[in-house]
Amino acid sequence: MKQGVLNNLIQQANSGIKQLAVLIDPDSVDTEEGLLNTCNLCEQAGVDLLLVGGSLITNGFWDRCIDLIKTHTKIPLLLFPGNVMQTHKKADAILFLSMISGRNPDLLIGKHVLAAPVLKKSGIEVIPTGYMIVDGGNITSVMYMSNTTPIPSDKNNIAACTAMAGEMLGLKVMYMDAGSGARNPISTAMIHEVKNSISGPLFVGGGIKTPENAVAAALAGADIVVVGNAIEKNPDLISTLVKAVHSLNVLSS
Repeated sequence: MKQGVLNNLIQQANSGIKQLAVLIDPDSVDTEEGLLNTCNLCEQAGVDLLLVGGSLITNGFWDRCIDLIKTHTKIPLLLFPGNVMQTHKKADAILFLSMISGRNPDLLIGKHVLAAPVLKKSGIEVIPTGYMIVDGGNITSVMYMSNTTPIPSDKNNIAACTAMAGEMLGLKVMYMDAGSGARNPISTAMIHEVKNSISGPLFVGGGIKTPENAVAAALAGADIVVVGNAIEKNPDLISTLVKAVHSLNVLSS
């Protein structure tokens, strides 16, 4: 099984290098022109990773979206699937999400059984990922669609123990998510406690709307800061966010 993307994530995290990922939801893409503009902005700004996925995907734009991204950028593209249909052989890797924060068996292992033969045939790199939903102050799409209760925003010990258990089960990276459109980002205290409880790379997303939010998450322990909803509303924010996160690498070098 290929591990190039995972190995790079681990290497960067172990070196203390902070990365900025942009999450693209095909359902939120109005036009091909808009997507290409986002791709160009990401390339120019030096975005480290592109994630593609969404809770529904109702507009039939999934395949075309990935084709355009791979044609117009050299940025590694990771699938961030909302369901088993969200696969694509042109992706560089897929975050194979096991929702360890909830108790819905379909999202722990059930849907994965259906997706496994498709992924095996595709040949893309599969990254076992512990997915943790954290309360961001409002009900988000992922909370509703997953039919799970998020980790309370002030229960840092629950988040840390959940991440530890996921890593002990063999999951290679952790992804803490307050959900698209979350009112509040995940607290720095929770990010810090989770990061100190695991050894692998940590993604953090949801509710990150400003460079200050992004820097705070990175300083607390996020190795990859993920921004989606804020960029959908203001694509010009991409450059500012990348500079803010990458400035931490300059300071630590």
